[in-house]
Amino acid sequence: QMQLVESGGGLVLAGGSLRLSCAASGRVFSSSIMAWFRQAPGKERAFVAALPWNYDSVYYHDSVKGRFTISKDKAAKTVFLEMNSLKPEDTAVYYCAANDNFHPATVTLTKAYNYWGRGTQVTVSS
Repeated sequence: QMQLVESGGGLVLAGGSLRLSCAASGRVFSSSIMAWFRQAPGKERAFVAALPWNYDSVYYHDSVKGRFTISKDKAAKTVFLEMNSLKPEDTAVYYCAANDNFHPATVTLTKAYNYWGRGTQVTVSS
């Protein structure tokens, strides 16, 4: 079992930056995949970024490429999401997610993840 706890959300002006953290407790397997999703009011939960625990590859939704960076600290079992040049449309609850097994074909799918944090609110004002 794995537990995930997000932190770092808040209110920021458009063009600003935030850094989200996701601390994992319990067993993190070398085959695990870690990801960030977000859910805006009235919308479905959507993929933002992901990275396998034991590989250097990273995945991003097109809307955040060049602005967001996902990274990991394996010793601390923590995943980060550095968000720059934030836009009002980035406003959402951001969720950390994980799965014990990495499948490249499913990294963007919410159903591919069986561990979820409770989320952290990010609000970008114009």
